Amino acid sequence: MPTLRRGRPALRTRIAADRAEAALVEQYTALVRLAYLTLPAALSRHRRVLMAHAAAQRALPGARPTRVPGPRAAGDGPGGAEDALRVRVLRAALAGAHRPSGWPAALPPPRALLPRLPMVWGLRLFPRAGGAEEIALGQALAGASAPARAAFVLRRVDGFSAGRAAALLGAAGVRDPEDVVRDAAGLDAGAGPAAEALLRSQEFDACSVQTRPTDLIRRTRRRRLAWALGALAVITAGVLTVPGGGSGEHPAVRASATAAGGLDAARLSHAAPDEWADTSRVDFTVWPARGSRTGDEALLARALDSWAAPSDAVAVTTTPGTPQDAPPRTPQLLFAGDVDGQGVVLLTDGDRLARYADPVGGGRASLDLARVDDADVTTAAAVVLSRGSGTARYLFAPWVTEATRRDLLRPDTPARPLHVSEDGVTDAVPVAPPGGCARRPVLQLRSSARIVEHHAFLVVDLGGLSPVHLTYTPLPGHGTPPPRQPREATSSQALLAWARTACGLEPWRGGAVRAVNAWDFAEQQLPEGGGRAVWSCARASTWRGPGDVALLLRAPASSATAPARVVGRAESTAACSRFGQHVVASSRWRSPKGHWYLVAAGSRAVTRISVSGAVDTARPGRTLAVRAPERGTVRVTARLDNGERLPEVGS
Repeated sequence: MPTLRRGRPALRTRIAADRAEAALVEQYTALVRLAYLTLPAALSRHRRVLMAHAAAQRALPGARPTRVPGPRAAGDGPGGAEDALRVRVLRAALAGAHRPSGWPAALPPPRALLPRLPMVWGLRLFPRAGGAEEIALGQALAGASAPARAAFVLRRVDGFSAGRAAALLGAAGVRDPEDVVRDAAGLDAGAGPAAEALLRSQEFDACSVQTRPTDLIRRTRRRRLAWALGALAVITAGVLTVPGGGSGEHPAVRASATAAGGLDAARLSHAAPDEWADTSRVDFTVWPARGSRTGDEALLARALDSWAAPSDAVAVTTTPGTPQDAPPRTPQLLFAGDVDGQGVVLLTDGDRLARYADPVGGGRASLDLARVDDADVTTAAAVVLSRGSGTARYLFAPWVTEATRRDLLRPDTPARPLHVSEDGVTDAVPVAPPGGCARRPVLQLRSSARIVEHHAFLVVDLGGLSPVHLTYTPLPGHGTPPPRQPREATSSQALLAWARTACGLEPWRGGAVRAVNAWDFAEQQLPEGGGRAVWSCARASTWRGPGDVALLLRAPASSATAPARVVGRAESTAACSRFGQHVVASSRWRSPKGHWYLVAAGSRAVTRISVSGAVDTARPGRTLAVRAPERGTVRVTARLDNGERLPEVGS
């Protein structure tokens, strides 16, 4: 009979094993999909596939009863066994996503480290890759919390009402499930009507997977090493029993040191010189091998060995979210040559870049790894080959036909030409030093007409292997047709906007950022003759999926390059992306007459802004300006044209 637990009605019931098993078989694909999308994207796709199947297969009820939600709302589909299975799958997936306090961020959650059936040896499993829309949806889901992802799937795929989804999440142990479902509405609104079809596509179907072998070379090397260590143990035991046998080095000892040899430099793959101009995939995989030492097998072997099994003699650095394991397949050679007194080798395995640098005169070698999956004509346009004191030297993609450099803080100064060698290597060019904002050098590149016409774009060095692509989205009604799409930041309007935004790039230095878009989402006439202000959202999208945003207010200033005021920040959010197209922000502002105001503005779908706390008011429209004390807590929310409530970003 119905009982009450934490104020919510629930039904505790034992479900017959045969009925539960029949429901599991019938709903297996949907349950696996729910688990797969709830698990964190930081896990490899192979591990997520196995954990999703494990969660579904362990969902059959045991001796203990399963608490499932009470009576269903009309139109929510069948219940009973199916609900119990969903609750158990959600519990397992949420437990796999839970990271205890103090647990290292670089490690998967502890539940993800536990071996459980099914287990696969010698193969890697992963769903088939989807198109650009599936990739964008996956990135948006990666930026949401695990409960929000589960709520999104329950609403858009399983078709449950908000109340029903909250009831299932509550039964699975989620705190404040109603708030979680409301938070998931941001994903729901941004994904659009195609979300259900996308979620049912092969990109998110963990029951329709591809298989690839694990690293065969590494497995062979480990097997040889195991045999060598076994032989060494036998020989050592024999030597210890022979008088005087403890001196000298046995040949087996030397054999064990070479049993884990590196990948074969002779098997490195190479792209054809003009492959980039005759393919729809324009990224690092179509770079030809360049440089004066592409035939130096000794240098290439050292680079491969350092990537496969780096020793203590090699300094290894990785960008956040980049796996450090050996390449799963034979890498592709992009460059090998001498650069600033170092032998530099650039490799890719299709998902990562590896830059190996070996000082010519001796010294410690270095290996840098960075994710570059889903790169394109702009984000695969350049790679940093070497860094000096305040300078960097780049290798350009073969499709870059024109290269200039400019300073974002001098938008009226024309770009200056940049010398590039026949191999695509640039002269040393200035880069922005860490800290401060006296200058912000960027590269302005142009792609070959063989792949795209009249395409110029900006990239900026933020300390990673590949520079960051800069884009701009102008104000609504200023030449931006809906839906909004970022544009290249090369127009005078974009350069003027970036001149006041450039200093806000510094917090994202070294953060594995692939692109930053500056979106001017609202303009406002400030009171008491304060002039016209522009509200902007700068979104840094990372290679691993999640994005961080900074909300800025560009009030009138004496200089065209005065840094805009940062009024809010949020991390790992879908805000200001195609899956978070609605935003509201606020700030205290002092008028020319010395009066303090609370000013706020929202994106184009905002119809009303409300304020509570130190100020309590509400105004229709997309902007608000009201007299307010200089200090005091306020809470700003907006109402959208569809009736939904929108909290302030970063609140």
